[in-house]
Amino acid sequence: MPLNIKDLKITSSDFEPLGRLRDEHAGDKGNVLPKLTVSGVPAGTKELAVICHDPDAPLANGFTHWTVYGIDPTATDLSDAQEKYRVGPNGGGDKQYYGPQPPAGHGIHHYYFWVYALDTHVEGAPTREEFLAAYAGNIIEQNRIVGLYENR
Repeated sequence: MPLNIKDLKITSSDFEPLGRLRDEHAGDKGNVLPKLTVSGVPAGTKELAVICHDPDAPLANGFTHWTVYGIDPTATDLSDAQEKYRVGPNGGGDKQYYGPQPPAGHGIHHYYFWVYALDTHVEGAPTREEFLAAYAGNIIEQNRIVGLYENR
């Protein structure tokens, strides 16, 4: 299936694309999930998934801060996604959002909030890696917003 990359969007009223995430969103300073909004969901979408990942983390595969599955394709406001949908494990194995907490002095990290429109339902609550391995062929469209954070 050809990948459509023009309609699906994920935005935030809490930060601009490539803007700094506020301290309240950091794992050790409030751990508040940023407000996220989805629009432009393509026809044929059965489910949305959202993953927040930091590829700059000093680990072999970066660090996954949040995985959430089972999002209704008509949903636009993801403020209550942590409570309303199926949360999978973050990089620490916990089923919750865990905000930015890069090592002090490690520089600016990029936090990719990916939204995936899928033509099928995700079974269970896979890790980021399991999800991408099992469902890459079911992604109709994907997009992301990137926030920055540095622990000085």
